[in-house]
Amino acid sequence: MKPFPYALDERLEQAGATLPFSGHADDGSYRLGSHEFSLPSGIDFDVVLTNAGEGILVTGMLHARVLGVCDRCLDPAEMDITAEVDEYYLFEEPSLRERDGDDDLDYALVASDNTIDLAEALLPALLMETPFVVLCREDCKGLCPICGENLNEHDCGHAGLAAERRAASNPFSVLATLKLDGQGEPSP
Repeated sequence: MKPFPYALDERLEQAGATLPFSGHADDGSYRLGSHEFSLPSGIDFDVVLTNAGEGILVTGMLHARVLGVCDRCLDPAEMDITAEVDEYYLFEEPSLRERDGDDDLDYALVASDNTIDLAEALLPALLMETPFVVLCREDCKGLCPICGENLNEHDCGHAGLAAERRAASNPFSVLATLKLDGQGEPSP
């Protein structure tokens, strides 16, 4: 995600001061693991900036239309993502003593030119709500493992053969022929 700088001004100088801010980030894409997602309409957000004394707290919501590729059938997948934004920008880097024992301390820093990069708040929120398994629809049938046909479009007729192959390759398939006491022929 491209940097999205926001200049802090005198409205946020006093501790406890708040400032609502609505905006739009024109960003083209982002990655999550091996997935590449595009943002054709960018990201819309409504946040509140609060001077919390030692830094600026940014809280609010974002909304984005996200395009990706379905993990089952490889067709385009579209989704609307609404996420909660929550980021803390400290005025000064905490000392080692202040950070001691708190390895999970999550913060960014207010830059020396008195700006914050809102991308550091927006991207993590977007990533947290992006599904790890991307589907074009909830009941996507995927691709035929034999011929590669998209099973959402039509049935190629290989479903029975694919099931037989899966059953034959299952290391536990021999257990189906096992006869236990009380099943099949009576035991001696």
